[in-house]
Amino acid sequence: MAETTADLHNGAVLRYRDDFYQVVEWQHVKPGKGGAFVRIKVKNLRTGSVLEDRLRAGESIEIVRIDRRQMQYLYRDGDSFVFMDNESFEQIPVHEEKIGDSARFIKENEAVELVYADGTVLLSVDLPIFVELAVIETTIAVRGDTATDVSKPATLETGAVISVPGFIEEGEVIKIDTRTGTYMGRVRE
Repeated sequence: MAETTADLHNGAVLRYRDDFYQVVEWQHVKPGKGGAFVRIKVKNLRTGSVLEDRLRAGESIEIVRIDRRQMQYLYRDGDSFVFMDNESFEQIPVHEEKIGDSARFIKENEAVELVYADGTVLLSVDLPIFVELAVIETTIAVRGDTATDVSKPATLETGAVISVPGFIEEGEVIKIDTRTGTYMGRVRE
């Protein structure tokens, strides 16, 4: 059964202009003069760019099925990260470009989600929003600076360097937002 613009809904993923786009917003418009059309706002799932366009009402579109697979990060191999499918135990290398900046927060044995279009095309690697990582290196806070809003660089167990408050010491486990790379707080044990 062919899909048309009548099947559109927010969140639907389309194969459009030789790429994959997620519908952010859509609106059916029936002007007083001329034919009806559908105004869409879609986000490219590879680049993140947003596009606005118009389609004729009833026009054929291709809605794509999205699969999310739980995987486990095993190790890094050059520019690739190797993940293992938790069900089939198949190992899948993914180039670090596909993961983006959040790759610096992946630690071995971490659970992640690989997002596929039509079961074959890898769209993204989704890390948990928050991760807990140990601080392996940071400078010692100067006495008196701990009461103010002083921050300092800290190297985490994955090698990532982020800015943390002056009171954080080596060996502490902290919570980080993987979307922004910001310190969220200490992890209490």
